[in-house]
Amino acid sequence: MLREIQEIGSHAMDIYNYLLAGIDPRLKEYPLMQNPIPMSAILLCYLLFVLYLGPYIMANRKPFQLKEAMIVYNFTLVALSILIVYEFLMSGWATTYTWRCDPIDTSDSPQALRMVRVAWLFWFSKIIELIDTVFFILRKKHGQVTFLHIFHHSFMPWTWWWGIVYAPGGMGSFHAMVNSSVHVIMYFYYGLSAAGPRFQKFLWWKKYMTAIQLIQFVLVSIHATQYYFMDSCDYQFPMILHLIWMYGTFFFVLFSNFWVQAYVKGKRLPMQDGKQSQNGTAVYTNGKNHANGSSRHENGTTHLSKMKKA
Repeated sequence: MLREIQEIGSHAMDIYNYLLAGIDPRLKEYPLMQNPIPMSAILLCYLLFVLYLGPYIMANRKPFQLKEAMIVYNFTLVALSILIVYEFLMSGWATTYTWRCDPIDTSDSPQALRMVRVAWLFWFSKIIELIDTVFFILRKKHGQVTFLHIFHHSFMPWTWWWGIVYAPGGMGSFHAMVNSSVHVIMYFYYGLSAAGPRFQKFLWWKKYMTAIQLIQFVLVSIHATQYYFMDSCDYQFPMILHLIWMYGTFFFVLFSNFWVQAYVKGKRLPMQDGKQSQNGTAVYTNGKNHANGSSRHENGTTHLSKMKKA
């Protein structure tokens, strides 16, 4: 029995070493890229905090008022997202890419290294966005911390770590550029929403954020679908395209359901990170959030749920 366990451990270590050997050498000098252990530890700490430690600490405490911090945080992410989009464009999408079958440039040319850098920056932005959930916990907005919210925030950085260490660039980076473009709009919305009632008149376009999300997933899925209709394509990691297609399709279905429920049937279900509230008890009427028969207001304004993608 002990020998069998040792053999299993040996095989597991061989697989682990094989996976590490495939890491793009241009990324090995970047923070948290040497192996998946630091990244996995960060995500495990995130899950521990949002599922157990955070709610336990806040159980007998008043919610924190984090208005200023949230304004700075959201507008910082707007600036970061703009930078990421610009760098993706300059690294290939607006210069040398065909927007069809674009392989990964594995050279050490300035443009290829620029793509590697922005791919890492996009991944790191997903680590920063874990703070979204921390804000919810500290403000005791536990109803916003749904399974889908946690799944998205933990699954995205974990999968993208593997994506960039093997495939930093090429046609697989299209969805990252589109996602960052959407985040420019979304975090700008969140920043205005956090700024208080005097900015509420500028938030009339809330409904169209869902439409923007739907367009995002359509573009991502269509772009990945091209691969299946090409006679040949030398993109090095087709598995990444398969995963992107499934990811885009899954969230398109999810957002379409919200659109129908909220804007066709008029239920106006609250959203968090593009996902519908799971308790199903809250609705929006006349701009007010009524949950279980009570109306909740924050600093004189209605709390506006976030609608993020991914």
